Amino acid sequence: MYKYKFVKIIVLAVLLAVPVVLFFLPIDFFDQGTSLCPSKRWLDIECLGCGLTRAGMHFIHFDFQGAWAFNKLSFIVVPAGALYWIYQVRKIVKDLKNENS
Repeated sequence: MYKYKFVKIIVLAVLLAVPVVLFFLPIDFFDQGTSLCPSKRWLDIECLGCGLTRAGMHFIHFDFQGAWAFNKLSFIVVPAGALYWIYQVRKIVKDLKNENS
């Protein structure tokens, strides 16, 4: 996947840091501000992904009612993203172990 060991270490550090940072941010960190969704901004139509960032933030803070209110798809996307995150972390750790062997 990544050719150089230091790149793998940096990617692993970022992968491990992002969930920690998101967890320690306030639950309503992304609730304010204007939408970045082009569909919402230009056509005033919400797409299937509208509110997913806010819903994901509420989901990881165990506010499932808030997550449901922002976007119902968060109950599929967040667990799937967590599984993919675990897969990527395990893959990089395995690659680093194989390089050291």
